[in-house]
Amino acid sequence: MRRGRRIAVDVGDARIGVASCDPDGVLATPVETVPGRDVPAAHRRLKAIVDEYEPLEVVVGLPRSLSGGEGPAAAKVRAFAQEMAKNITPVGVRLVDERMSTVTATQGLRASGVRSKKGRSVVDQAAAVVILQSALETERASGRPPGESVEVVI
Repeated sequence: MRRGRRIAVDVGDARIGVASCDPDGVLATPVETVPGRDVPAAHRRLKAIVDEYEPLEVVVGLPRSLSGGEGPAAAKVRAFAQEMAKNITPVGVRLVDERMSTVTATQGLRASGVRSKKGRSVVDQAAAVVILQSALETERASGRPPGESVEVVI
């Protein structure tokens, strides 16, 4: 397991959930919800978070269908991750499968008493936590970085 903090990003149309982990990669925790409708502003805020946290890498949840295919949402996230990689280089960006992360986050929040109307922005952060925790567990089990690397294209 590589040592270093990681940031996870759950990209949505309206909001972008952000989570971080400790330098040992043991526990993922929520950071904030970034407004997502103004994409340039969202990229600026994410760069500021990366500058503040100084992560080893950023993992971005890639929405796939239950069968594993990719649709328009995945194409949007790939483009977002590509732009983010350009903005935060030399920090690496990796795409990881995020299937069911929002469902898992919503169920966990509901079980802890958070209702959906109040918890919308919290759900995005919780989904980022689920994505990051899954990526950490994958790396711990396999000994390899999770998902696929986003190459910077200039």
